[in-house]
Amino acid sequence: MEQISVIGTRRPFTQAADTAALFRDVPGFSSYKTGGIASLPVLNGMADDRVATFVDGMPLMADCPNHMNPALSQISLDEVAHSVAIAGITPVSLGGDSTGGTISVERKDPQFAKEGKVLITGDGREDWRSNGGGSGAGGSLTIANDMLSLRYSGSYTHASDYTAGGRGGRVLSSNYLSFNHDVTAGLKLKNHLFSLTFGQQNTPYEGFPNQYMDETNNRSTFVNGKYLGTFNWGTLEARGYWQHVTHAMNMLADKGGHSATTGMPMNSDGRTAGYSLVATLPLSRSHQLKLGSAFSHDGLNDWWPPLEGSMMMGPEAFHSLNHAHRDHLGHFIQWDAQWSPRWSSELGMRSDVIMMNTGTVSPYQGLSSMSDMGMNMGGSMMGMGGMAGMDMSNMGMSGMSMGSTNQEAARAFNKARRGRTDDNFDVTALLRYKANAYLNIEGGYARKTRSPNLYERYGWSRESMTARMINWFGDGNGYVGNLNLKPEVANTASITFRLHDAADHQWEAMVQPFYTYTHNYINVVRIGALSRGFNLLQFENHNAQSYGINASGRATLWDGDKWGTGEISTQLNWVKGQDFKTHSGLYQQMPLNGSIRLHEHFGPWHGMAEIVLVKAKHTVDWVRNEPRTPGYALLNLGAGYHWSKYLQLDVSLDNLLNQRYALPLGGRAVSTAGSPPGPVLGMGRSVNLTLREHF
Repeated sequence: MEQISVIGTRRPFTQAADTAALFRDVPGFSSYKTGGIASLPVLNGMADDRVATFVDGMPLMADCPNHMNPALSQISLDEVAHSVAIAGITPVSLGGDSTGGTISVERKDPQFAKEGKVLITGDGREDWRSNGGGSGAGGSLTIANDMLSLRYSGSYTHASDYTAGGRGGRVLSSNYLSFNHDVTAGLKLKNHLFSLTFGQQNTPYEGFPNQYMDETNNRSTFVNGKYLGTFNWGTLEARGYWQHVTHAMNMLADKGGHSATTGMPMNSDGRTAGYSLVATLPLSRSHQLKLGSAFSHDGLNDWWPPLEGSMMMGPEAFHSLNHAHRDHLGHFIQWDAQWSPRWSSELGMRSDVIMMNTGTVSPYQGLSSMSDMGMNMGGSMMGMGGMAGMDMSNMGMSGMSMGSTNQEAARAFNKARRGRTDDNFDVTALLRYKANAYLNIEGGYARKTRSPNLYERYGWSRESMTARMINWFGDGNGYVGNLNLKPEVANTASITFRLHDAADHQWEAMVQPFYTYTHNYINVVRIGALSRGFNLLQFENHNAQSYGINASGRATLWDGDKWGTGEISTQLNWVKGQDFKTHSGLYQQMPLNGSIRLHEHFGPWHGMAEIVLVKAKHTVDWVRNEPRTPGYALLNLGAGYHWSKYLQLDVSLDNLLNQRYALPLGGRAVSTAGSPPGPVLGMGRSVNLTLREHF
């Protein structure tokens, strides 16, 4: 049954370090850059945790107060074999606890040889990027017979700070280095397939232009098992998974560096474990039922070790989250029906129980007594050397209030009842109609619910320095949690019109308007002022709306032996959000944007010319002091050649005219001057090469 709300994904022309680049052509998709391999996804204006993100069926969340290790950063683009992004009206079978949609990426299933044969196959990839001196390599090797399969995959990616367009100069803290390794074993027995993947990612460092901190080490280890069986009554898919993440933050050289006596060490330790079961039951030739159950446990410790010799950051550790957990138990039922050749429907209901709690917390103890305050404040501040963008003199003057504020906040938090259980309910209804050979229409409604994340509920510090360390928005503000937050409930309606030619799909066009009203939208209010024009913000439930339109089109311009095949594709996205309480725009909404791309294939040659257009961003969230950004246009070119199916070389020139532009969703460059500092600038001209081999 055709599901026209699902939009396919296209790989970037040359290799990208960021796996989120897979979805750049999906209508309604945007992302906001944090680190070079860790951009956060946005679907129809809903960002980050509002988008359910699955990697090999694992619903992964960032184990970091700045979301430096989101789900898509934990898998290399090389390893992705299947990817999908669905905005708004998401089938209940694709996960709950989200309001914006679903993104899912999966490694390819194990490969097997024909009966009596042995299969040895693999591929390789090397890439280079001129801007920032980026480089990378990856590859895989499979050895299999008709029953057993073993595959190894590995990759690395690296870059130094990139240079902005025009005379924008070097963008500080945009460097990174990351390694990925995994081994997949497969077993095939008649109608049963088993696979087990063990893997590890290691990121020794990653800079973040819009954060006070950088990632100084991140190690993720996981085990993922999958079973797929076909029976007389239908199919059964079962998964079980476990992941352990150790994460460290401090300051890299661009922000002053760190040592045993300088910087600000921050550590977190996260564990995820769970299962999922999905049974698909064909009730008849035209009716199908899906039943599912899933459970995931996310445990997180977040502590900041004391800094040697510092009276401010010590003498004991700062505990931000202490044995916190977020457990998610969900069940769903989904009915797909083909009523006639023209009419089909999908109806689903889902129940999710979110159970959260955390232990007692503690602030730094160094400023809690008058004797500590009598010591040399300058010596204490040495521990903060390199905290770029922070007003040291102001923090020193208010040292006593800082210690007492956090002491009082910790005592109040520890006395409060911290356990919370949310009973959430989702429903999705879709109706599809094939009006004629040229027009398909899909309309639907979804009620989606999302519970707060651990930091939205349990971030307790109210002091300038420590509150600013909890900020996955990249805006320089400080954030405080709220134990009384309620789950947000998004009610979305949309309709999709898809036009295409009746013969062989030489052209197609899609228009999709949507509207979402969110009850108890988790937004913020100001509770204090910080230095450099930033604010202390607390999470609070408001009501909000967002609406917009996505459109795309494609047409074959020529197709023949003389000139090859030429195709033009276009895309247009517009979204606007509003908070009904503050009457501000919703944060990180991409302005009107689109692209026009021309593809050419001629024998072993292929080429691309693309114009990316982005309107000026005027509607902003004034509560967060979100920056306005000017509009811009970028020209990208690409060309490639393949020798049979074994070797392919691609070359691309991104931002050919070296335009200077600010990232509309990039937040503020906190390491630069200004009160507040300006927005993060985008990458200037870059020549990129990718060589791929297959055997």
